[in-house]
Amino acid sequence: MPAHQNRGAETPALRPGRKRRFTPPEMSAVSDSVFACRGRQWDMRRVSRHVGEVWVPKAGWVRFRWSRTVPPDAKSYRVTMDRAGRWHVAFAVIPAPVPAPGNGQTVGIDRGVAVSAALSTGRLLHCPALTARERTRLRRLQRLQLARAKRGSNGRGRVKHAIARLKARETDRRKDWAEKTSTGIARRFDVIRVEDLKITNMTRSGKGTRENPGRNVRAKAGLNRGILGSGWGLLVRRLQDKAPGRVEKIRPAFTSQRCSACGRVDRGSRESQAVFRCTACGFAANADVNAAINIAAGHAVTARGGDGVTRPVNREPQLLLHSG
Repeated sequence: MPAHQNRGAETPALRPGRKRRFTPPEMSAVSDSVFACRGRQWDMRRVSRHVGEVWVPKAGWVRFRWSRTVPPDAKSYRVTMDRAGRWHVAFAVIPAPVPAPGNGQTVGIDRGVAVSAALSTGRLLHCPALTARERTRLRRLQRLQLARAKRGSNGRGRVKHAIARLKARETDRRKDWAEKTSTGIARRFDVIRVEDLKITNMTRSGKGTRENPGRNVRAKAGLNRGILGSGWGLLVRRLQDKAPGRVEKIRPAFTSQRCSACGRVDRGSRESQAVFRCTACGFAANADVNAAINIAAGHAVTARGGDGVTRPVNREPQLLLHSG
């Protein structure tokens, strides 16, 4: 679904003698920031290499930046304005799935916070976020300028708009990373296996209620931001769109505690966030890569250890009593 930034949007005319009041984009009504057109009442043409025009009813030709090729089978388009005040035009097209390479290879993906996605091949992928300088500016805007600004003032609107632009920049980077990463994985592997994570339940607020308040609420909030900022759901959703029928979800139980070499399940093998050292065979590897290997093999163990079919390898030997 190609999206192109529209640089030809016009601002509404102002009445003479009246001062314009700054209105942040997030305060705009939905009907004013979204416009969709379907059927044959629209047209599109290319003006130059980087500029195109789309016909908007009652507005005429509106220019946009030609960022990619528009498919000829586009039936409709949608003009939107995000919270950062940027206009976009998107042409609705169902893209063809990425063809499988046919090499018979299977990859496992372990998603985390420190490492956004670890592949069973040993590759560690990190979702880009705001730089240290941008994070410092965002904290200054939120804690100092926004807190001191008077509610309803033009200054508060400008501060909120600056915050929205920074957050939109982070979202754009995360989406771009998810698109490129999912395309690369879909082109390289026939079968893609991920953990069946309930992200909505995992990112619920931990503050609790007045009668039953939560514990470590600040730490839980930071973990939620890390999970959402790593693009867990977005990456899997784009993989399912680009490689339909080739994405498999397995149970996530004990994939990070199971040794990919001998199969022993022991929480003590996870020495730290990044180090896994098996207490039985001494196998050592990156903890996320070890979990990704287990995911690629489809190993899901029960709470007692093992895969539920064969005898668990981490149980103590039991005495068998034979009846006389």
